[in-house]
Amino acid sequence: MKHILTILFLCTTTAAIAADLPTVRVALFSWPGYGFWFIAKEKNLAPDINLDIQIIEDPYESFGQMTAGQIDVSSSTSEYGPIAADAGNGIKLVAYTNPSTGTDKIILSPKAETAADLKGQSVAVLEGGLTQIFMAMWLEKHGVKFDEVKYVNVVMDDAVAAMVSGKVAAGEFWEPFGGQVLKTLKGSKSVANSGEEEWLKTGLIGDGMYMSDAFLTKNPEVAKKAMKAYWDAVDWWKKNPEEGNAIIAKAIKFDVQDVVDVIGKAEGPMTSGIYCFDLTEAAQFMGLAPGNPPLGLSNNQIQQHWNLTSDWWLKFGFTKKINPIESGVSFEPLKSLVTTAE
Repeated sequence: MKHILTILFLCTTTAAIAADLPTVRVALFSWPGYGFWFIAKEKNLAPDINLDIQIIEDPYESFGQMTAGQIDVSSSTSEYGPIAADAGNGIKLVAYTNPSTGTDKIILSPKAETAADLKGQSVAVLEGGLTQIFMAMWLEKHGVKFDEVKYVNVVMDDAVAAMVSGKVAAGEFWEPFGGQVLKTLKGSKSVANSGEEEWLKTGLIGDGMYMSDAFLTKNPEVAKKAMKAYWDAVDWWKKNPEEGNAIIAKAIKFDVQDVVDVIGKAEGPMTSGIYCFDLTEAAQFMGLAPGNPPLGLSNNQIQQHWNLTSDWWLKFGFTKKINPIESGVSFEPLKSLVTTAE
């Protein structure tokens, strides 16, 4: 009886302690590059906080919930900062986490051979996302003005269906969805990918971490702990890639091989997926640590990224003006974390 009471006491005490911990609400869509949050949770790499992780496939829904105070942290693609700054919606980019080294592709349907064939046609992108900028830059490189096509706003599952059914003539896809199109739609072809040097050196196509102003202001230490949990999970994955990839695959309902195709097995820089920055590499990209990040990227390249995305969002009409980087990027949590790690 004493043993039973002791067990009940310990369970009750553990639950009470967990209930007293601050909860950090994290949103992400189904993408292996964001799966480190699940490793952090499963391996208890953030013992001082409760991670409440939600999968929301539309990033703009996640951002809307951040503005409404329902989400604290979001992992998404890295281009949203200028839009958030212009809207004044209380969201900041706090880190650039994963440059794309080939997972993003522009794919043409069988009825299109060149960019010129897309004039007046519909193309699948996530409007207000990197896929739209990538498509626009590729079109203009090949002599087609960015506004000479019709952009169809779809999430990846729907983009694949639109492409295969012939509703769109082209699209920007990341893996494993691009591979699905190429395999399923006979005659489709990849005409550009993010691993090509001309795209890679821009640092344009990659992932980021966002936090709400309210979270950063009211809970700076908790924000720091949440960010630390993410980078600790990356470090853990690099030492345990097989188990880590299995954790991510289960959480986002991907095949393990699809996860491996995107983030690899932690053995080195990817040539067909993404490269997962560690804390130091992210800090270098953000200009908060000495040295240059890998892949030929530059120290403080976040400024170039900000300028490029700001210019395009103004062209597309998503913003009304060019805003300074400090209006859409908060360097403090990463700076604080790097300083602590020194």
